[in-house]
Amino acid sequence: MDNKNKNLLDVNYSADINAELNGLLADLQVYYQNLRGLHWNVSGRHFFGLHAKFEELYDEVNGVIDEIAERILTLGSVPLHSLADYQKNSRIEPVINVSDGEEAVKAVVSNLRTLLDSERGLLKKAAEAGDEGTAALLSGLIASQEKQHWMLQAWLS
Repeated sequence: MDNKNKNLLDVNYSADINAELNGLLADLQVYYQNLRGLHWNVSGRHFFGLHAKFEELYDEVNGVIDEIAERILTLGSVPLHSLADYQKNSRIEPVINVSDGEEAVKAVVSNLRTLLDSERGLLKKAAEAGDEGTAALLSGLIASQEKQHWMLQAWLS
């Protein structure tokens, strides 16, 4: 009996990875909204630099959200698409009423750590399953977020 889906991946793997990708999608959606709020509300002497940086980050993550959702569809599932589902499935907490630049950057660093942790686990599973499409997507995402994390850590020090 053939236990493969239309992408020639194990159907049990596909169901599992899609559930985890949907969790990542929820994390990314909350992270995106956090960045939007920080962009709107940051104030103080670092306003201009952080305002622009947060916009750059949320523009980038918006594209990533679309790629993750499309990967979920490619693997034969339905991406989460409601605010209630994002809140229920996200490991990232909303950042509310933060206007201090240093506190804002610390929140972004914390969010990136959560994302990287999740993405590394997903990458390992995808690689072990021979799921090159998911692995390649996650590999590029991880590299970009590691650089963002490093730069924001440098800003904090």
